[in-house]
Amino acid sequence: MSWGTELWDQFDNLEKHTQWGIDILEKYIKFVKERTEIELSYAKQLRNLAKKYQPKKNSKEEEEYRYTACKAFLSTLNEMNDYAGQHEVISENMTSNITVELARYVQELKQERKSYFHDGRKAQQHIEICWKQLESSKRRFERDCKEADRAQQYFEKMDADINVTKADVEKARQQAQVRHQMAEDSKADYSSILQKFNHEQHEYYHTHIPNIFQKIQEMEERRIVRIGESMKTYAEVDRQVIPIIGKCLDEIVKAAESIDQKNDSQLVIEAYKSGFEPPGDIEFEDYTQPMKRTVSDNSLSNSRGEGKPELKFGGKSKGKLWPFIKKNKSPKQQKEPLSHRFNEFMTSKPKIHCFRSLKRGTQSFCFHKELMKRTIGKPTYAFEARDYVLSLKLGAAPEDFRNLPPEQRRKKLQQKVDELNKEIQKEMDQRDAITKMKDVYLKNPQMGDPASLDHKLTEVSQNIEKLRLEAQKFEAWLAEVEGRLPARSEQARRQSGMFDAQNPATVNSCAQDRESSPDGSYTEEQSQEGEGKVLATDFDDEFDEEEPLPAIGTCKALYTFEGQNEGTISVVEGETLYVIEEDKGDGWTRIRRNEDEEGYVPTSYVEVYLDKNAKGAKTYI
Repeated sequence: MSWGTELWDQFDNLEKHTQWGIDILEKYIKFVKERTEIELSYAKQLRNLAKKYQPKKNSKEEEEYRYTACKAFLSTLNEMNDYAGQHEVISENMTSNITVELARYVQELKQERKSYFHDGRKAQQHIEICWKQLESSKRRFERDCKEADRAQQYFEKMDADINVTKADVEKARQQAQVRHQMAEDSKADYSSILQKFNHEQHEYYHTHIPNIFQKIQEMEERRIVRIGESMKTYAEVDRQVIPIIGKCLDEIVKAAESIDQKNDSQLVIEAYKSGFEPPGDIEFEDYTQPMKRTVSDNSLSNSRGEGKPELKFGGKSKGKLWPFIKKNKSPKQQKEPLSHRFNEFMTSKPKIHCFRSLKRGTQSFCFHKELMKRTIGKPTYAFEARDYVLSLKLGAAPEDFRNLPPEQRRKKLQQKVDELNKEIQKEMDQRDAITKMKDVYLKNPQMGDPASLDHKLTEVSQNIEKLRLEAQKFEAWLAEVEGRLPARSEQARRQSGMFDAQNPATVNSCAQDRESSPDGSYTEEQSQEGEGKVLATDFDDEFDEEEPLPAIGTCKALYTFEGQNEGTISVVEGETLYVIEEDKGDGWTRIRRNEDEEGYVPTSYVEVYLDKNAKGAKTYI
């Protein structure tokens, strides 16, 4: 079916339809353009997402990616970058193959359509002119015929009138003949123009308009075909990247399947293994054998404590000085196992019972060293463990990493040695490069002055020497750690035996006891060198290096208290302070104002708010 024959009279409607077709094409171009923008935005968001979760350089996150699960996640992030790249490819291909091409085609289509409709309008104008000529000729012929009829009627009237002269009749006859001739001429002209118009009209409706409409039809069909091809291209652009996207997804699945839970568990062991050995069995302590104590003649307890049973070694000494201890106290609590004491020692801060305990002697050191030997049978490791815990709490970071457990210390030292070796190799490569450049300058002086490189060469050599000394230092520490780790248990036992053999009486001299006194004084008795001397000491169950106890809550002073006795602290009504030891049943609570001010106040003078998650301080044996 042809538009030229079927739609010969629908010129205006065809003009509207073809314009609508161009609008549809432009709408599709706009759709594809927005799709490309969405693809670019999506790719950008995917890249930003992958970048956001990438591990930061020189951070703790970078160490976490040693685990297979984290490696798989990192592979997923990398694949997401490739995945985003494919969406960028989609955008680029759609832009170049569809948007740009269709935009160019639309411009050509508009020009072609404009040309066809210009020719159609021109043909319309020509046929309209011919029609106007025909109408004009027809009206003229009609007018001339009417004039000829009137002239004939006038001649006949004059000829019948007997009163009219012969000259007037002749004049009327001649006038009628002239009008008659003019009518004949108009008739001939009208006939000619009519034939011409009919010919032009036939050409217009059967040749010119069909040809123009056929071209418009072909143009419209090409537009339809082109938009269909663009839609196919739209799908093909997506289909082309599907295999690559599939590979990205396959790589993500492969990374997920590479996760090894056993390997990750082993890495956890390597990361946190301390190298310490578990505590040994606790030796039986025989409390049936009382410890001999020599009481001083001038001791207050000697005058009023006759007949009082002697304290056994290892018995629990009184935790506080008078006036904090009442006369009628509840029975002593059952002694905790030494393993519990050691666990508390490893997990909590040492306890300071009073400010006088800051004064320590050699007996305190001996007692605690013997305590650690009795606890796990390995005094050297015990003190290393204590140093490790204390250094963590203090935030110290020694250069040789002695604050770390043996295994972790070995890893850190090995890592430091490797880093130094890399730096040394880098400096050596730089030195070699400078040396080669100097040789080139020596052979070709025009390229540069060899002496200008001497300063740089000296500087690099000094750096290498410094790095080597540093590496040797860390290698020595590493060798020390690696040499100690394998035979650690036997060495500790030998050291423990030597300590027992060389200091048999030192430990026995470390037992102390404090007794309450009604007048606020106290006595400390100690046996020394088998004689009857009694020396008062301030030993009070603390480690060599003490730290303030952690706060286990807060309190608010209800009344003003003037702390005048030793170990007490003054508070003002309404003051808020930290609680570091709650009331043990003796009516006193230990509080702290700041790092330098702490002591006891009556429990009834304060309102205590304990932190349930805090671990309360405990008294060590």
